[in-house]
Amino acid sequence: MASITILLDKCTGCTMCVKTCPFGAIHMTDRRAVIDMAKCTLCGSCVAACRFSAIELKKSEGPARDFSAHKDVWVFCEQKKGVVQTISFELLGEGKKLAAKLGVKLCAVALGSGIDGLAATLSERGADKVYLVDHPALKDYQDDPYTEVLVKLVEEYKPEIILCGATTIGRSLGSRVAIKVNSGLTADCTGLDIDEKERQLLQTRPAFGGNIMATIVTPNHRPQMATVRHKVMKEAGIYKDNKAEVVKKTYPEETFKSRTRLIEMVEEIGETVNLSEADIIVAGGRGMGSKEGFALVGELAKVLGGAVGATRSAVDAEWIPYSHQVGQTGKTVCPKLYIACGISGQIQHLIGMQSSKVIVAINKDPDAQIFKAATYGIVGDVAEILPALTREFKRVLNK
Repeated sequence: MASITILLDKCTGCTMCVKTCPFGAIHMTDRRAVIDMAKCTLCGSCVAACRFSAIELKKSEGPARDFSAHKDVWVFCEQKKGVVQTISFELLGEGKKLAAKLGVKLCAVALGSGIDGLAATLSERGADKVYLVDHPALKDYQDDPYTEVLVKLVEEYKPEIILCGATTIGRSLGSRVAIKVNSGLTADCTGLDIDEKERQLLQTRPAFGGNIMATIVTPNHRPQMATVRHKVMKEAGIYKDNKAEVVKKTYPEETFKSRTRLIEMVEEIGETVNLSEADIIVAGGRGMGSKEGFALVGELAKVLGGAVGATRSAVDAEWIPYSHQVGQTGKTVCPKLYIACGISGQIQHLIGMQSSKVIVAINKDPDAQIFKAATYGIVGDVAEILPALTREFKRVLNK
């Protein structure tokens, strides 16, 4: 519980608190500040802004909670057709650091069908313990059975931290598990650390459109849960001599029931490589003008052996499927070469690709924001420049 009070004998009516409040919860009446509690979130911005100590914020910590039964750092390891996805290796690498600071074990959790062989793979990537649940109903991801199984594991073994990838699966599964185990979840993290004194997971993510970085903690609930963006952390190394303890669990058949029925899995057909794994990405934005114009992006990507990326505006225009979207509401990528074609450089897009080693921007507007993030810039019409680049790369690469 918390409360906030205006000390009227100290309030001078300077209005600094009114200007500072991000929620418009303060107004002046008779030259004194008044707080609208229906709008106030108890964020404390006004307390810091008041020069006269006229605002008092009291927070009650409540009874101390015993989290001694919770231990270990868990990584939910996604697999597809028995192949561990690379986001899982990134989380194992980061999880190893967190576990070392807490003095606990790093545990990998894998769900699927016919996945016994994954234990060795996850062990080599540094896991101290591997939890496996193998059942035909878990062959392909479905919300209900995956959620029920992971919740049962959490309730039995009580992890201190759970990490999932900020993927379609991780975002869906993590949020459902968090609700069922009465915990919170910080989505799309780009940084993780440990407050060793308080044993708090410090979860850092972009906020307010990427204009600030917020660090979030979960002091009153366990497990502490976060989804982490792809390609922002280094993959775990390979430790051939590491031998993880393997825990295989089985559950009653009703655990695997689903309210939905999976009819068919349809693979997206494309001539270029997977976006998340690509060393070269050619991305297009609104400046490509049309679906036909956007095809120039794909042609260059094919010649370079790279992947096709897109901004949200290109996806919204239905020039390319959402799976190619890069940015705050899409994928985070970190290729060796990122060619941005007709992309203005909004912060929402930059968040997803600014870690690229080399960025080449092509835009007819010399003042476009993308040039500030670019390693090299080409000012000109993409409709003329892209075909020329494609022809030259074909010649040089003998394609």
